[in-house]
Amino acid sequence: MTPSYKIPFKGRGHSYTKGEIDLVSSIMQDSATLTQGKYLNLFEQKYKEYLDVRYAYAMSSATSALEIAAQLCCFDNGDEVIIPSHTYTSSAYPFVKKGAQVVWADIDFETRVINAQMIEERLSSKTKAVVVVHLYGYLADMGEIKKLCEERNLVLIEDCAQALGTSINGKRAGTFGDMSIFSHHSQKNISTLGEGGVLVVKDPEHAKIVPLLRHNGHSSFEDQSDYWKPAMSNVDFPELNGLQIEPSNYCLGEAQCAVGSMIIDRVDSVNALKRNRAIKFIDALTGYDLLQFHRVDDTRHNYQHLVAFVKHGKRDDFIQKMSSKRGIQCVVQYYPLHRYPYYIKHGLGHASCPNTEIFFDNMVSFPFFETMTNDDLEYMLESTIITLKAI
Repeated sequence: MTPSYKIPFKGRGHSYTKGEIDLVSSIMQDSATLTQGKYLNLFEQKYKEYLDVRYAYAMSSATSALEIAAQLCCFDNGDEVIIPSHTYTSSAYPFVKKGAQVVWADIDFETRVINAQMIEERLSSKTKAVVVVHLYGYLADMGEIKKLCEERNLVLIEDCAQALGTSINGKRAGTFGDMSIFSHHSQKNISTLGEGGVLVVKDPEHAKIVPLLRHNGHSSFEDQSDYWKPAMSNVDFPELNGLQIEPSNYCLGEAQCAVGSMIIDRVDSVNALKRNRAIKFIDALTGYDLLQFHRVDDTRHNYQHLVAFVKHGKRDDFIQKMSSKRGIQCVVQYYPLHRYPYYIKHGLGHASCPNTEIFFDNMVSFPFFETMTNDDLEYMLESTIITLKAI
C-alpha cells in the first residue's frame, strides 16, 4: 500500500493559469493541425528572444534534444566525452549510443556541479566533448569552462534541464555552449504538459539539419514544381562532416508548444518565488548544522530542487522520521551513473568521483514546488527542526 503523505514529493512542478488552460482547450477544438503548426513557430521564437540566441528548436523531450546533440558531435571510434556521474541518466546514455567513450567527472562538493578543474583532470588526447549539467538549478562556472573548451577545441554542451532562467552577469544558462538543451518535463519549474524540451545550437550548419533530424528526415525536393510531385516531401539522411545523421520523430505537439509560448513569460517569476522560499527555509535552519545547504541568493540558482547534505551518516534516519512521523516525503536523487547496470555493462562502471559518492550517499531532497502553500512550507520547516532534534 502506497503511504499517504501530508506533503508528497510531487511529480508536477507548477499549476497552469486559466489562460493557458483555455488556449489548450481551443487548440483541441479548433486547430487545423495538432503538430508542426503556428504555435511551434511561436514557442521557438519566444525562446530565442528569451535567451537572446539565433537558433532554438522545440523537441518532444530534453532527452530527444540530447540524442540530436550527441549525433551532431560526429564521434569517431575512441572519442571521449566528459560527463558528471552525478546527474540524470539521459545526460549520458545518448552519447553512449552514438559510440562515444564516457569519462566520468566528479562534482565540486559545495556547488554539486562540475567545474573547470574537474574537467581538466579528465582531459586526454581523445577528448572531443564536454557535457556540463547545471544540476538542481545551479548555473556552473561557465566562464572558466568555456575558456578551457575553447583552448582545447572541445565541443561544449550545456544540460540546462533544470536551469532555465538562471544567469551570471546577465548571461543566461544555455548561451555559453556550442549546444544546449532544456527540459519542460512535468517536474520542472515550467512544463509543457508533462513532456517537452528545447535544443539550442550556434553553428548555422547544425541549424540547417536539426529540423530534418527532428521530423523523420522530411524536406522538400529540389525540383518540386508541384507540391504533390514527385511526392509531398522528400526523405533523406542529412550529412554533417561527411557522416550520415539519422533522423527520428522528436516533434512537440501544438498544444504543448502553445502552453510553452505562454508559460515562458512567467519563468522568471516562478524562479524568483522558489528562490525566495528556499533562502527563507535555509536561513531559518541556521544553527542546525546537521544539514548543509548550498545557499545562493541571486539568479545563478533557481532552486529547481531544494537539497541538502546530511552530516554524520544521519540521512536515512532523517528521511525515515520525516516520512513516518511528519508525513513529508523527502527523497534521494541522482544515483551515481557509474553504479547503474546499464553503464557497468558498457564498461563504464569505474569512476574516481569521491565527492559524488559521498554527496549522494548522504543527500536529501525536500518536496519543493510552486504550488506549495505558505502553510506547507511552515509545516515542513517545523517538521525539519523537530526531526533534527530527534536524531
